[in-house]
Order: sequence, then structure tokens, then C-alpha cells
Amino acid sequence: MGMKAKLALGVVVGVAVIGAVSANGGGSGNDSDSSGASGSGKGSSSSSDAQTTKKDKEGTEDEKTGERETEVAFEGSGDFQVGSDVQPGTYRTTGNTDGLCYWERAKDASGELDSLLANDNVSGTAYVTVKATDKLFKSSDCGDWEAVDPKAKPSGSPATTMDGDGGMFRVGTDIAPGTYKSTGNTDDMCYWERAKDAEHALESIIANDNVSASAVVTIKASDAYFKTSGCTEWKKTG
Repeated sequence: MGMKAKLALGVVVGVAVIGAVSANGGGSGNDSDSSGASGSGKGSSSSSDAQTTKKDKEGTEDEKTGERETEVAFEGSGDFQVGSDVQPGTYRTTGNTDGLCYWERAKDASGELDSLLANDNVSGTAYVTVKATDKLFKSSDCGDWEAVDPKAKPSGSPATTMDGDGGMFRVGTDIAPGTYKSTGNTDDMCYWERAKDAEHALESIIANDNVSASAVVTIKASDAYFKTSGCTEWKKTG
């Protein structure tokens, strides 16, 4: 598609919330560790075969450290047919910057606007669930995509701080549930979202808002993901 077409992600009561979504774009995302949800670099390896095996999903174990290493499922740029190039499942891209990473779930390969099921421009980390009913997954200028298991238990303690422009964080794995505060935001550029899944449909949104000045959000243990863009650092207050 030529010009970027922005799509509304959703609304909250009394506040119209517009997500940073386009129909053409590309870039990189933040991951988390036990001291805070900070960024990690783009995937270091890639594969032209986008089909994932059980080993791809679970990762391999480093013989020296005993730590699990996530393997690349498919590259960060390209068009991938669901079922042959990429299997249904949940994937993550990290180390993306400046909202240049663009991804898209589509119901066909026509390239027309009405073929879009969901899309986003990403800074930091993105999680996306590709469904078996999807026909095409497009990715442009993103870090390599890794297969993740949404039901996997965390290997360490979830962080209690997160980068306000870090993208998506898995609740209970990347970040701990609780009440978080972000201060000093300007011009309603801070966007946050509590989500029940990584499908990025309107129905995926539990709550969201665009914020100026201070933002306070309670992330529940039952939430699946928390998304943040253009905000200052979030710190757990309770």
C-alpha cells in the first residue's frame, strides 16, 4: 500500500484513543529482565524457512549456563503465508526503535485495506498471535520473530519498572501485576493499553487511554499483556 492509513485501536469511556497503526512501515522492541523491563537487540540469526518446530517454540539449552535460548522462527522482513511459511502461534520481536517495525495480519494477499485483520508500528517489543484462519503475515524492518509459549512459566522474577516506550510486556512474565505510575507526560502522547491477548483486535483491549501529565494504571494478574508507547518510565507503586 502507498500512504500510511491509521486505524483506531479502540476507545475508553469519554476518551477517544487512537493507536499508532499504519498500513505500511517497519523497525525494532524492548524486552524485560529481573531488574526492569529494558530493551534487547535484534535477533542475531534468521531463517528462510519460517515453519516452526517444537524446538523452535521451546528453545535450546546452553550447555555451559543451563539457560534457555530462544530460536528464530522467521525473519523480521517479508510476507509469510500462514500454514506453510509460518505456523499459527504467538511470536515476539524485540530491539525495535523509532516505530519503524511494521507488522500485519491479513485475511488474504490482495494488499487492499479491507484485507487487514490487525497491524501496528512498533517501538520496543511486540507480541503477536497468528491465527490458523489468517492467510498472510507481513513484517517490515522488525527484529527477527521468536516463537513463545504464552502458557510458559517465568524463569525469573517479573520486573517492577518498564520503559514507557517499550511496547508490549507479558503480565506475570515480563512485568509483575500491580499499580504503576508514569509522570511528566505531555501532549497526550503517552498511550497505554491492558490486553487480554496478543491478537490486537478491538476485542483484545480491556482498557486503554492517551495521557498527559501523570498516569496511574492497575495491571491485573488476569491481564495477558500491557502495552505502552510514548510514555515516561512506569514504576510499580502498589
